[in-house]
Amino acid sequence: MPSMDLGMSERLKPIHASVVEMIRDEIAPLDAEFLAEVDTGDRWTFTERQSEILETLKSRARERGLWNFFLTGTPDGPGLTTVEYAYLAEEMGKSHLAPEVFNCNAPDTGNMEVFARYGTAQMKETWLRPLLAGEIRSAYLMTEPDVASSDATNISMSCERDGDTYVLNGEKWWATGAGDPRCAVYIVMVKTGDDTAPRHQRHSMIVVPADTPGIEKIRPLQVYGHDDAPHGHMHIGFRDVRVPVSGMLVGEGRGFEIAQGRLGPGRIHHCMRSIGMAEKALELLCRRSLAREAFGKPLAKLGENHDIIARARMDIEQARLLCLKAAWMMDQGDARAAAPWISMIKVEAPRMALEVTDQAIQMFGAQGVSQDTPLARQWTALRTLRLADGPDAVHRRQVARSELGKHTQQRV
Repeated sequence: MPSMDLGMSERLKPIHASVVEMIRDEIAPLDAEFLAEVDTGDRWTFTERQSEILETLKSRARERGLWNFFLTGTPDGPGLTTVEYAYLAEEMGKSHLAPEVFNCNAPDTGNMEVFARYGTAQMKETWLRPLLAGEIRSAYLMTEPDVASSDATNISMSCERDGDTYVLNGEKWWATGAGDPRCAVYIVMVKTGDDTAPRHQRHSMIVVPADTPGIEKIRPLQVYGHDDAPHGHMHIGFRDVRVPVSGMLVGEGRGFEIAQGRLGPGRIHHCMRSIGMAEKALELLCRRSLAREAFGKPLAKLGENHDIIARARMDIEQARLLCLKAAWMMDQGDARAAAPWISMIKVEAPRMALEVTDQAIQMFGAQGVSQDTPLARQWTALRTLRLADGPDAVHRRQVARSELGKHTQQRV
């Protein structure tokens, strides 16, 4: 195994400095104003001010070459490694708008990687090119309301061949980003094989234009009472939706292969941003503890607050190192070897960031659960992340299976 270098490369340092500066001085200061605009008019469209904020910032990022960082090792991106990207994604986690400003936002990053790796020339021209340019958005539809989707072999949306089209029937939910009026395309996990086929060859991925007849947005799903408009997490129905045969990715029965190629990077990207969220929470916690007094002392000197701050710092550092090692394992090109490391950080990063955020909320008292700080919104995002892209229990199971596999030839 080659030597492991998890530090910031010389190539990355000026890029990182530019990203830090832009987030601090130009992007983060506009987060609150952008979010406040959601309640102005139709929640599922962008106000003139929201569009102005986003497009102005995105134009600046493109002009500075701060764009598509997530495309590691490809000609369409800056050629960074996953380790290098981790440092940038951490900074993006400190701002609501930053991931989209740099065109590194989920679920588009995963979908772009799918199109780049598995898409036809026509798919790349129709969908990948405008996604890379930040002109459209996309959604990934996998989870279903009537089955335990953490076991993806349960996915049941039917996809039947009828001449030169496939016909889709069923429902999907938690289609993140599907509420966005710019969302133009879905990548959908469907069942194409019958129950006699091997379990991991019964499913496929198909590309579906969002305006295809027969698609119904049933409702926006709420996350702890919030609908995340205009991005949203939609419950979507498919009724005799016809898609050209050319929309099938790679071929029937290849869905799990594509899913693993998509979800691995997506999971670690979420974890990288979680580290940034934890750093933001700890900064707010410390500032509050020094500025606020109770019982004649700064909050920092009351109770166990020194221990809480120290524990938060240590937990962040440990999680960052684990995240960087998982990124390094991905850079070695062996997806199977990297998988348990991705599962480890997928459990630990959101758990850690959630705990630090919760302690920051506690330090702010009642204000911490209000809209006056970003902490409440951040808490809901992190708690949800413990379910998104696989719940904690599933990832712990994968880690345990990998560990037990070192000591037995029998599959556990």
